[in-house]
Amino acid sequence: MALEVEAKFRSDPVLNSDMPRRLAGAGGRFLRRVLEINRIFDSPGRDLLSRGCGLRIRAYRQVEGDPAPATLTYKGPRQAGPLKSRREIETGLDDPAAAAGILAALGFVEAVSFQKRRASWVLGNCTVELDEVPYLGHFIEIEGPDEPSVLATGDALGLAGIPVEPRSYVALLAEWCRQHDRPPVGIAFE
Repeated sequence: MALEVEAKFRSDPVLNSDMPRRLAGAGGRFLRRVLEINRIFDSPGRDLLSRGCGLRIRAYRQVEGDPAPATLTYKGPRQAGPLKSRREIETGLDDPAAAAGILAALGFVEAVSFQKRRASWVLGNCTVELDEVPYLGHFIEIEGPDEPSVLATGDALGLAGIPVEPRSYVALLAEWCRQHDRPPVGIAFE
């Protein structure tokens, strides 16, 4: 069990395309570029999401760099503070489809599913993710062991003036889908 501490910044294609140069200049190390497939499961009554919790299966299509294992993740409710902090329990998966079958057999249903393009870097003791999500656009996500580390990494990358986006991708996509009268399942790049 770990505590996830992260800051997410809305970005644009220009800033995201400049970020690898900034990361390399600050001593960052490129890990991988992937297409993520994220499947969020919940009870039919949406008990987890209503409490701010999540149950996710994440699989990858490798594009470049180190391979990434599929994962099953539980995320607890957000804790108080300026950055998003929440309990996270995660394990690797050999067979994401079998894990989805187990969750379905236990009564869980797929509540949200979406793709994400992600380039992952490490800078100091933080992970920096350059993300693109269909319909939502570009983001920079910094995850680290504590708030000072995450904020210092953001400052080192020139993000100090950009407000932190407090909502999760799941919440942002659910809002977008409500506004566009679309189910939040199967959100993918065209």
